[in-house]
Parts: sequence; structure tokens; C-alpha cells
Amino acid sequence: MAVNETPMSDTLKHRFQQVHDRIHQAEQTCQRDGQVQLLAVSKTKPATLVRNAWQLGQRHFGESYLQEALGKIHELADVDGIHWHFIGPVQSNKTRDISSHFDWVHSVDRLKVAQRLNEQRPKCLPPLNVCLQVNISGEATKSGVSLTELPALVQAVATMPRLQLRGLMAIPAPETDPQKQRKPFRLLTQTLKDLNSALGLSMDTLSMGMTDDLEAAIQEGSTVVRIGTALFGARDYSTGNLS
Repeated sequence: MAVNETPMSDTLKHRFQQVHDRIHQAEQTCQRDGQVQLLAVSKTKPATLVRNAWQLGQRHFGESYLQEALGKIHELADVDGIHWHFIGPVQSNKTRDISSHFDWVHSVDRLKVAQRLNEQRPKCLPPLNVCLQVNISGEATKSGVSLTELPALVQAVATMPRLQLRGLMAIPAPETDPQKQRKPFRLLTQTLKDLNSALGLSMDTLSMGMTDDLEAAIQEGSTVVRIGTALFGARDYSTGNLS
């Protein structure tokens, strides 16, 4: 039984089962059973809800707002086996806390941030798992390194001893047509394969797919789907400490 177990709604159980069913069905369509990890995006949600999800067997949680996340990490220090993933934009002045409290960062998109995370990762912790965020749709308003600048960033990060370069992450432009959804995911998957081949690397992670396009992402090779709304409901941006 979990420490400080809290009451859990049937709604949460139902939502988690629905998402697991969607992932499993998508895996089966492309013969990829058991290859996709669910990352529960818990940003703007209270620690009690994270604890409830942990009781359901969920271990990986994604956060975007540092101060909010640090509060949850502290509140849930009694819970074993949680892996914290930072998935929001990484500001240079927040790299020390991110490097000290998270197991993964999915949103590294420039050399300065990578250097700071590498320098500030505590020696008592294993290397920080990182994914490079790629602006796969070329949107001017979206974070991420461009495809043309990606190889140089990959080469630089791959040499950093306190970082473990695991793969690539992307948030494509919204699209409702399933076939059109698949195109940017296919491009990211091929990009990872090409970089591994050209640079002699073994990146193994494709962080791509959210509530509205997880099936398309899995069919094109995603290994981590980042799901928030389908699990926890609409996000509450009135929560304090969203920074």
C-alpha cells in the first residue's frame, strides 16, 4: 500500500484504463507491443492526484512549471519509484534546480542550456537523461532546434559527461487528419535513425504524441507519449507558482 494513501475516484481509474487501451491498440496495429511508455503530464494538477496515479501503477510524470513541480517533488518525497520528467521550456536561470531534481529533460533546444545542465548536474546523481526538442513543423512561435542545426547540437550534447543523450522530442503543428498527423512523426523518426547512423550514436527515445495524436505517433515509432488531458482532465491554469 502507498504511503499516505489518498481516496481515488473511479473517473481517474477509468481514464487511465482508456489511455492504456488506446496505447495497446495502437501498438498492436504496428506490431510494437510493449514498446511505448506512458508519461503522465501532471502540470497544474495537485500532488494528491499524482499520488493517486502512482497507486494505479504510474511511475513517470511530466511537469512544465518549475516552482509548481518542486512543490510536488517535495510533497511526494515519501513515494518510491517516481521518475520526474521536465517537459517545458528550459530557462537558463532555472537549470540548476532542473538538473538537481529531475530524471529527464525532454526540451533541451540550445547549447547554452545543455552546457548548464551538464555543469550543474550533481555528482551524486546519475547522468541526466535528455531529449533534444526539434521544431519539426518549422513554426516561428514554437520552441525547438531546427532540423538544419540539430546535428551540431546532437554532437555537442553527446560528449557531455553529466548528460545522457537519449533521443528527440517534438510537438508538431496541430492536425486533425490522422494521415497528416503521421507525417512530422515519420520525419522525426527518420531523423533519429539518420543521426544514429551518421554519428555512431545509440539514441533510443522518441518523445512524441499527446492526447489528440498518440495513435499516429505510435504508428510512426514513438517510444514515449506525453498524455495530460485524457488522464487528468482539462488543465487548471489558475494554480499558483506556474513558473
